[in-house]
Amino acid sequence: MKKIRLETFTDGVIAIIITIMVLELKIPHGSDFAALLPLKHTFYSYLLSFFFLSLYWIAHHHMFQAVDKINGQVIWANLNLLFWLSLIPFATGFMGENDFASIPLAFYGSIMFMTGLSFYILERILISANGDQSILAKAVAKDIRSILCPALWLVGIGLSLYVGAAAVAIYILIAIMWVIPNRRIEVMTLENRGSPK
Repeated sequence: MKKIRLETFTDGVIAIIITIMVLELKIPHGSDFAALLPLKHTFYSYLLSFFFLSLYWIAHHHMFQAVDKINGQVIWANLNLLFWLSLIPFATGFMGENDFASIPLAFYGSIMFMTGLSFYILERILISANGDQSILAKAVAKDIRSILCPALWLVGIGLSLYVGAAAVAIYILIAIMWVIPNRRIEVMTLENRGSPK
């Protein structure tokens, strides 16, 4: 399988996941702003998940930009990532419909933790397929976010059972940490291909 086919398939799945999430936003009965208020938790959960899905899509693009080879293990690791990503609409709806209650909040954090873990596994398998001297291996070598974020997810999950607002704050902090992608991937990819910065 060519790399572009896997990337295109992933793009399509993420687009469908986002579409499914937005369809969960029910149209209110009423024409004033008061009619929107009961939907605020649903909208906030959608906004958070849309942001995370966007971050995963961007990171996935950068990661595959930095490699040349894929194999069967990469394909299965990518499907594992897509499995966890596909559960985000359910976790989002569960959290939003229940006003960020503790169990739905912990469930959401658990799904996001597993999604992050599957992304990390995909990254490691791509490095294995492309070698320790690949652009990806060099670019992520000093990225501490991959180590810090799983710990933060676990702290957030634990806090969600006691202090929901603190858990939400940690979930938002994790999203903010990934707003700026790993610039080393872009710079090293351009340098390797002889393109101007």
